[in-house]
Amino acid sequence: MKKFFTSESVTEGHPDKVCDNISDGILDAILAADPQARAAIECAAAFDSLMIMGEVTTSAQIDYEAKAREIIKEIGYDFGTFAYDKCKITVAIHQQSPDIAMGVNASLEKKTDGGDEADQLGAGDQGMMFGYACRETKELMPLTLSLSHRLAKRLTDVRKQGLLQYLRPDGKTQVTVEYVDGVAKRVDTVVISTQHDSQVSQQQIREDMKKYVIDEIIPAALMDEKTKIYINPTGRFEIGGPEGDSGLTGRKIIVDTYGGRCAHGGGAFSGKDPTKVDRSAAYYCRYIAKNLVAAGLADELEIQVAYAIGVANPVSVFVDSHGTGKLDDERLAEIVKAEFDLRPYAIIRDLDLRKPVFKKTAAYGHFGYKGFTWEQTDRVEALKKYL
Repeated sequence: MKKFFTSESVTEGHPDKVCDNISDGILDAILAADPQARAAIECAAAFDSLMIMGEVTTSAQIDYEAKAREIIKEIGYDFGTFAYDKCKITVAIHQQSPDIAMGVNASLEKKTDGGDEADQLGAGDQGMMFGYACRETKELMPLTLSLSHRLAKRLTDVRKQGLLQYLRPDGKTQVTVEYVDGVAKRVDTVVISTQHDSQVSQQQIREDMKKYVIDEIIPAALMDEKTKIYINPTGRFEIGGPEGDSGLTGRKIIVDTYGGRCAHGGGAFSGKDPTKVDRSAAYYCRYIAKNLVAAGLADELEIQVAYAIGVANPVSVFVDSHGTGKLDDERLAEIVKAEFDLRPYAIIRDLDLRKPVFKKTAAYGHFGYKGFTWEQTDRVEALKKYL
């Protein structure tokens, strides 16, 4: 059976990713000074203005505006209405609601029967979180998303390295892969839209994108004479970033996770400290799924956990191996509950999340990269006993 599947990515200069970068950059600055801080920081950007808003409870002294301008400059906006030294910045930050804080500071379990150490924290909100892993790539991520992210990162690299000096920060990529009986056979379509200056021709951009970006990233074995390539299909992309379109923290959630290959929970990631299970539990679900797949318990695995605000233990654990499990899904869910502690305190402890590691996740996806604790496969040997 033949099927086609598509995923997309965006560069760090995309207006939504500008906001994600600022939110996570400020969060990292706070956690570097105060690891116990509570933060939910969001940004909105449009034309020549940026608003930094949300809830922060911390002893750290952070110049939010200065940090935002530093990140905007780092991304590459030193021109236009949203230039780092010209844009207007409004800060609207207040403390975390005490109603929420009392549920996080002591879980329902802690309040009712004392609990143990890991019952100290309750979930910061209700909601459901998902994790996923598959054998399509060595990092156990979907091929369509992996290629899209790598194209977007390469687009940024050739700009920052000065290889193509006409490029500007905003850009988008998209890859469609043809699958036959569930196996990736070829790349059917590649789409790249990149911001540029006014002096370059579209013909030059198309030639350079093929040579410096696509040919460097897409394996030749996956390309053929039928592969379709679209470069700046509108014909021009000079106005980009917040000047061309508004941006908002947390709007690129499918880019951030698995490219549409599995479900997504109710919350975004960027700007949230690890007591927010929207983020930390989603990272832990990826950790669980990756370890189960790496251990050989399934070739593809999706996991969902759900929480009630102020309660430490999840209200449900769901596993779907899409028919690839070496054990049935009910048994896999039992293994998850037996081997992994899904309480927020334990997640933060086991993944060491009270550190400034989050800005690195703000562009090109939160999963599939070395160096993140949730990408470790350190539970594989312990899980193999179930085979």
